[in-house]
This record gives sequence, structure tokens and C-alpha cells, in this order.
Amino acid sequence: MTAHRCTCPEAAEVLRVQKRWLRRNIGNLPHSRKGKVVTFSEADLDRIDAMHHHEPTTGPLATVPSAPSSPTAHPLVHLKPLAAL
Repeated sequence: MTAHRCTCPEAAEVLRVQKRWLRRNIGNLPHSRKGKVVTFSEADLDRIDAMHHHEPTTGPLATVPSAPSSPTAHPLVHLKPLAAL
């Protein structure tokens, strides 16, 4: 038994993008092509989603820099005081 594969319209709906965007970017996206028929596996859709996922670099949701490698350094040594308002 084979896993379900999505057509372009189904994949666009799952990814919440326009079919036109999917067709226009097909060369840069993981997919399977058999003749003119293009399909996407669940793994393809997960990879496409991961390719276009961005983490914030500033603000309260930004990732905290990794702790210094020195075991004696304080864990909050990378924090700087706020500028005076």
C-alpha cells in the first residue's frame, strides 16, 4: 500500500498558499513528477513548510544566544543593561 500523495491543488490547500505560487516555485520545492503529473508526499509538504519557517531574531520571542562555553561564566553574562529612557 502506498502513502497518499497530494496534487498541486491539494498541496496548496494544505500549505495555505495559492496554486499559482506552488506552480511558479515548483523548481525549488521537493516533489515527484511522473510525466506531467506533479504530486507531493507528506514528507515533501513538511520539508516545504520547514524551508519557509523563520524564527524571530529580535524582540521577546527571539532565541537566546547559547551560553558561553566557559563553565565558570555566569549564565546571564550575555545580557546588557537597557539604555536610559
